[in-house]
Amino acid sequence: MKTAIFGFSGCGKTDLFAALAGPEAAAAGNRAMVKVPDARLDPLIALFNPKKVVYSEIEYLDIPGGGGKGTGLGERVLNEVRPYDCFIGVLDGFSGMNDPKQQWQAIEADMMVSDMAVIEKRLEKLEVDGKKNKALVDPKEQEALKRALALLEEEKPLRESDELSAMPELKGYKFLSMRPVLYAWNCPEGEEADVELPADAPGMSHIAVSAKLERELAEIDDPEEKAMFLTDLGITESALDKVIAKTYELLGLISFLTAGEDECRAWPVRVGSTAPQAAGVIHTDFEKGFIRAEVIGYGDFLEFGDFKKVKDAGKARLEGKEYVVRDGDIIEFRFNV
Repeated sequence: MKTAIFGFSGCGKTDLFAALAGPEAAAAGNRAMVKVPDARLDPLIALFNPKKVVYSEIEYLDIPGGGGKGTGLGERVLNEVRPYDCFIGVLDGFSGMNDPKQQWQAIEADMMVSDMAVIEKRLEKLEVDGKKNKALVDPKEQEALKRALALLEEEKPLRESDELSAMPELKGYKFLSMRPVLYAWNCPEGEEADVELPADAPGMSHIAVSAKLERELAEIDDPEEKAMFLTDLGITESALDKVIAKTYELLGLISFLTAGEDECRAWPVRVGSTAPQAAGVIHTDFEKGFIRAEVIGYGDFLEFGDFKKVKDAGKARLEGKEYVVRDGDIIEFRFNV
């Protein structure tokens, strides 16, 4: 769950990182663990008054540097973001000196060109190896690379093809244009609603945000003071929570919940995870010794407001190994180790 934040020089990415990380974490370095807001925990906390509350987290990294206008991001930045699962590309729409749409298109082009270079180099090596010994070449890998190259030559990022994204032959390559990306259109305070955002595409979303305002909001510790500040600005909610939630979604994650007097907690799992896989997120022994899961749908919990009432109404379900976890499920695992 690692997300790299990058962009062209002066785009405001460090303001956005500071808003996400908070003043202390931002001052300590360019890496921070950020809690994923989840209001679904609130009624559980009110019910159990637990000793501990734990939220899912995302790791954000502020990538230093970035090219200037017309220079591209630079190979160093591209190589540094390559290991990350998801990207936030910050676009300068506040200085009046740059066109954020051009920056967005330039970033996409940089990632595709970098991927093309990786593929072409690999195909050349496979061709050389094949002339020496055909057994050295995996024809499935070669075909997958050629199909990926063809898509890139059409100026389409690899993330647009679900088929290519699922190919095991391409999994080890860490292609940049295959990563999910959120573009944050950084605009002047109060102009977020006026930004004309492009339509979302597979694995790519856009959001308008004032990074400077979000940083100032993050520096206010008092919740009441922050609420008054938002009211004075005519803003119903901070855009920062939307950035975090969208990142979480692009990472392909959902949350299941556990609740009790000791702890109320949101646990991150991949979309499509089975009950044993979800149990393994808590502890590997839970997955190995999985017997069944007692599941309460979040909507059912809200309807009755109490676990006993939910069970008395027959809404608690016992699910087996094939059950696919749904976002917001409240789960108690039964296991034997």
